[in-house]
Amino acid sequence: MKLQSIETFTTAPPDGIGGAWWLFVRITTEDGVTGIGECYGIPFSPDVAQRMVEDTFERYIAGSNAHDVETLFRRVYSAGFTQRPDVSLMGVFSGIEIAVWDILGKLSGQPVYNLLGGCFHPRLRTYSYLYPAGLDSVPGDVQQGDVYHDADAAANRALDYLKAGFTAVKQDPAGPYSFQGGRELSLEELSRSENCARRLREALGDRADILFGTHGQMTTGSAIRLAKRLEISDPLWFEEPCPPDQTGAIAEVAASTSIPVATGERLTTRAEFFEVLKAGVRILQPDIGRSGGIWETKKIAVMAELFNAQVAPHIYCGPVAHAAAAHVAFSSPSFLVLETILTEFHSKVIKRPLQWQDGYLLPGVEPGLGIELDEEVIASHPVPEQTSLHLEMCPYPLPSDNNATIEQLHALHKDG
Repeated sequence: MKLQSIETFTTAPPDGIGGAWWLFVRITTEDGVTGIGECYGIPFSPDVAQRMVEDTFERYIAGSNAHDVETLFRRVYSAGFTQRPDVSLMGVFSGIEIAVWDILGKLSGQPVYNLLGGCFHPRLRTYSYLYPAGLDSVPGDVQQGDVYHDADAAANRALDYLKAGFTAVKQDPAGPYSFQGGRELSLEELSRSENCARRLREALGDRADILFGTHGQMTTGSAIRLAKRLEISDPLWFEEPCPPDQTGAIAEVAASTSIPVATGERLTTRAEFFEVLKAGVRILQPDIGRSGGIWETKKIAVMAELFNAQVAPHIYCGPVAHAAAAHVAFSSPSFLVLETILTEFHSKVIKRPLQWQDGYLLPGVEPGLGIELDEEVIASHPVPEQTSLHLEMCPYPLPSDNNATIEQLHALHKDG
């Protein structure tokens, strides 16, 4: 069964939840069987990313047998004499590889999870970031305030997710995130973060876990200072406390706190995940649209078992990568919890939306990934000609004295 051709599609979520734009692929075999995939976070303009996907397919994938997943990975992993983790190349390959598994499931008449070891979990525990009411599908009071930084607003909004069946919620109140790498949080940022975690725990009690995100913005010392403030609120994890290229720093933080350290959304392939496991990370967060695809992410989940660690797949993307991550999760004993985004657009962009029940994702029975793209919806939300990347960082260094707003910093650097 040879892989014959590829199409790429981009679309822009109306509210930007899940990223500024999504990149989907569809592969067709010589016998007309199709499979869909999704690339995550390729740090180039959409048209460039699309051409990267098409070029990779033409060079290394076209004409290959769909079953040769290991061979396809090694070809692309070694492309251009690299043979090492490359975040852009693996973002390209991951979407292609997901589509190949969709094809394999359809050829066998089985859901992908049955090709990965079967449905170990009858349902998947899920969690969500706290989004303002009206931006996602969880009902709530639209007048609640700033759920990202205001402790009381966050606590009230968390109760909405609790009512919807969620048993875990995530907040990241420390931001913004600067390109400078590790920085020292201001006292105000430390206190805001501590207060948010405390209010969430007071509101939720022991009915739901708190997941504390930071997006890798702190120095080692600052991360340790924050972790000590958070310990009394007993978060399930302390996420990416230091920049992703600072494995030694993450190891120091992990050794200094009782809170399990999580990381992985900006890592790729089992090689990088092996290093953070050795560093003491106990919750891995691969994003399947970047980590190497379904087979590589399954290997990462198996590797976690050897360290008595768990896997909580990262989802800040569209529904295709979401579905692919779910298939790996259903088949993996090391699975902990799956990130989820519930918006109307996430449901509309595929013809058959994923199915939740009381905060849990249910397994589908359809072959392959069990979903298909709705091209009309995709086409009705084109990516603007002038667009940001999937995600962006603040392009200025941030002071630790907390005396300047982002707007003031923008003016300062513009004048300078």
